[in-house]
Amino acid sequence: MKIGFGYDIHRLEEGRRMLLGGVEVDFPKGFKGHSDGDVLFHAVSDAILGAVGKLDIGVHFPDSSPECKDISSIRILEEAVRMMKEEGYRVQNLDCTVVMEEPKLSAYRGSITENLSRIMEVDKGSINLKGKTKEGLGEVGRGEAAEAYAAVLIEEI
Repeated sequence: MKIGFGYDIHRLEEGRRMLLGGVEVDFPKGFKGHSDGDVLFHAVSDAILGAVGKLDIGVHFPDSSPECKDISSIRILEEAVRMMKEEGYRVQNLDCTVVMEEPKLSAYRGSITENLSRIMEVDKGSINLKGKTKEGLGEVGRGEAAEAYAAVLIEEI
């Protein structure tokens, strides 16, 4: 078994759509980024890549690459999963936390968990997704950004 940890943060920007865990969230701000900016899928992808020693998404999907402009984070996560499987591993357990003041995660938790389950090919019971706030502290607490953390346990197939 191996463990991986991932983290991501993106600024929020008026007029952009918010994609979180592959789900479109009804909110007037979205994530600013070279890709679609899905902080959760980025953190999970980095956790998987870290567990198999494949560095991070910035290496595989650089923000300097025109081909990666506006790339779907679903594709990024699918590629991380493909690399993991190529190394002979599968996800055993995923624990992740999204940190933002609003919107609240609860209305989207089921759909996000379903997306993670489908893409990673793991039972929904092996996925834990939490939402937290910064209680008004820092750039996340002021509603200027959102961040996500992910820890993944993988096992040999």
